[in-house]
Amino acid sequence: MFGCYDIPFELEKEGIALSLEKEGKGLVYRSACAGARLEKILLAETGKVFINPIEPLNKPKELTSNLLIEFEKTLLIEPEATRNIFITYPIEIGVLISTKTAVEVLDIFTLVRQKLTLYGDPRSGAICKYWMSNVYSSVPSINPLHEGIIELSITNTTKEWVTVTKAIFNAYGMKIYYRDDLVAMKASMKIMHGNIAETDFVDAPLEPGMKKSLELYTVGKIAVTTPKFIMEAGL
Repeated sequence: MFGCYDIPFELEKEGIALSLEKEGKGLVYRSACAGARLEKILLAETGKVFINPIEPLNKPKELTSNLLIEFEKTLLIEPEATRNIFITYPIEIGVLISTKTAVEVLDIFTLVRQKLTLYGDPRSGAICKYWMSNVYSSVPSINPLHEGIIELSITNTTKEWVTVTKAIFNAYGMKIYYRDDLVAMKASMKIMHGNIAETDFVDAPLEPGMKKSLELYTVGKIAVTTPKFIMEAGL
């Protein structure tokens, strides 16, 4: 499903139906997914359509740029060590139209359940999109329309064993790569003094031959000063 399409196009997969057809001197976009339907009229004659996995922070509403992934099993990281693990994250799919001068979002949808949570103090904490993931030592088998994979490199810079139960990421730093059977990102977590950690993303594919998704958080959005997230309220 992911990729670039010429107009007109029509496709259907796993309960998702999308089409963009010429009608008069314009275009009509239609979609159906999980019981929701959408129709838009575009006053345009041509362009390219991109169907990409995007930063998973737009559904149910665009309330936060933070993604909190809780681990099903607690991790213990030995002192002054770096270890790699694999975790999953929820997929959101974006439909974007590109012309010679601009890219516009037509639609965003998802096939997975959405949940929000709070990280930190109730008065000053951060609202986060919530996801529960198992922890894997190698790349797991997943459905790329439902889940993506993050290869997470964890570095414990302290001289103590550290317990890690979650990771929080900033959507503005996400670098998503895809192919037909895989959607993935690479990220890092640096554990510092006082059980404080910093997370960031690496702009590289998990495996050779993967294509890079368009970064939705750079389309029509104001850039932030840093794409990193500082976990100061516990690991």
